[in-house]
Amino acid sequence: MTGRGRAAAIVVSTSAAADVALDTTGPVITAWLRERGFALDSAVVVPDGGPIAETVAGALAGGARVIITTGGTGVTPTDRTPEAVRPFIDLEVPGIIEELRRRGTDVGVRSLLTRGVAGLGAGGAFLVTLPGSRGGVRDGLDIIDGLLDHLLDQVEGDGHPRRTAVAPAGGAAADGTGVSA
Repeated sequence: MTGRGRAAAIVVSTSAAADVALDTTGPVITAWLRERGFALDSAVVVPDGGPIAETVAGALAGGARVIITTGGTGVTPTDRTPEAVRPFIDLEVPGIIEELRRRGTDVGVRSLLTRGVAGLGAGGAFLVTLPGSRGGVRDGLDIIDGLLDHLLDQVEGDGHPRRTAVAPAGGAAADGTGVSA
């Protein structure tokens, strides 16, 4: 295992599930994560509408700190990746997907149809659902690249003292800091 911990790449594509050679985004994501010091296996490929939630749950159970999915974020009847991933997110970070859509409009308005989600889940794991296109993955990874270290540091409380107790509304904190939630 590397110093950054585990990560997972999940490709949601019916065509790539039938023939893994058709997957053009999973290898890009796995290489990107490995270059940043994460340990991970090859991308897991599942069909649109397939066992996405089960695959995410398995990655979280395996200790993944970062889970990046690609595909299934559009509006076709089987594009349900956001719905499968959202229950694992405790704290949404909508600005990541907002920026992804904004960058995509430089190429065309179809990027506005992406319904991705991003946020923090169990144990502070970062989850993000990227579009299934190479351009969408490239833009998404570029956005995440500028944020990932800071995001993971924030999850671990770097730069912020941890409170040991929270005071009732209007009162002083039990730990003597005078800070209440």
